[in-house]
Formats: sequence, C-alpha cells, structure tokens
Amino acid sequence: MPKYYSETFERIPEEKRNRILSVAITEFANRGFTSANTNVIAQKAGISVGSLFKYFETKEDFFLTAVGHGINQLEKTLETVLTEQNDLFGKIESILRIIQTHSRENQDIIRLYNEMTSEGNSDLIRKLSSELETVSAKVYTSLLKNAKKQGIVSKEVDERIFAFCLDNLFMTLQFSYATEYYKERMRIYLGEGMVGNDEKIVQGLMKFIRRALSKD
Repeated sequence: MPKYYSETFERIPEEKRNRILSVAITEFANRGFTSANTNVIAQKAGISVGSLFKYFETKEDFFLTAVGHGINQLEKTLETVLTEQNDLFGKIESILRIIQTHSRENQDIIRLYNEMTSEGNSDLIRKLSSELETVSAKVYTSLLKNAKKQGIVSKEVDERIFAFCLDNLFMTLQFSYATEYYKERMRIYLGEGMVGNDEKIVQGLMKFIRRALSKD
C-alpha cells in the first residue's frame, strides 16, 4: 500500500506506532469512519491531537493507515501458506484454518475490514479496494492457473471467476468469526452445534471447493 503517513510517524518508536494504530483500529472498527473521533483516539493512545495530525494530514489518511496495518498482519500470516510445498487444495485448507484462528484472535481488525467494505465514502472505497484486493486477486488467479497446468483442476475452470468466488468465501468466513451479524448468519445456516466445530466446517468447505474445481 502507498504511505498515507508522514516521515515523522516513521521515526517514532515502533511500540508507539503500534499503540496508536491499535487504538485506531478498535475505534474505527466499533464506531465507523464517520463517527470515530480523532480526539478520543489521541487521548486513548496517549498523544496529543496536534501530534496525531503531524503524523497524518487527514482523518482519511489515518483510517487508510490503520486499515493497511490491520490487513498487512493477516497477509504476512498468509504469505507463509503460499510458500508451502503443498498443492492448491492443501494451500486453500491452510488458509481456511488460519482464517478461523486469526479472525477469533483479531476481531477488531476483521470488523475494521467489514466497516471498510460498507463505508459510504466512494473515494475511500475505491482507494482501499484497488490497493488491498489487487494483490490477493493476482495471487489466487495465479494459484488456479498453475493448478490447471498441473492437471489438478479442470481445464474448464475460469481462474478469474473462481479466484473472485474463493476470495468472497474467505472474506465471509472471516466476518463469520468476528462480526455479530455474520456470526448470527452462521448460526442460522449451520445450527448452534456446528458453530464451534472448526474441523467440520473446514472439511465441509473443502468438499465444496474440490467439487467445484473437479475434473470429473
């Protein structure tokens, strides 16, 4: 992602940067971009509002930096999966398991991502989707293209369409472990007894994905 912060922000200690962004993620996730108050964020982070706006020119820049910080944490975790000596299905299964763990442990980050997708500011959405989704679109499309060449999946599979479907599945799964609305959807569709059964959910999703990509 491009940098939306000043050199001054880069020069402060890492612990302080992480503290500011952690507070920002929580506030933006729980109150939304419009309602989140930068005065409150500055107070909770232990800095002055003046300092905050030396680090970020606008509230929008602050929001974009917080989103980027949160999403980068998940992407770093997923990078290890992409370098695994696994076939396409092995990598997808690893990603599903990481999503389950990461989403429970980092609910504010996932709620922030959800807030981003529902934000009414069209310019903000355009910036975020272009910067955040382009990378994953290329990765998933490339994985599927290679799997086709290796004969792992059907040659009839349109890698772009399926990459889009796969990413939507991942995104919905993240929200289902972190946001109240999507948690309730999971309960309705799966039943109360299935919600905590991570293994059964992974196996069910893998059956669905394998059949969708099957050569038969």
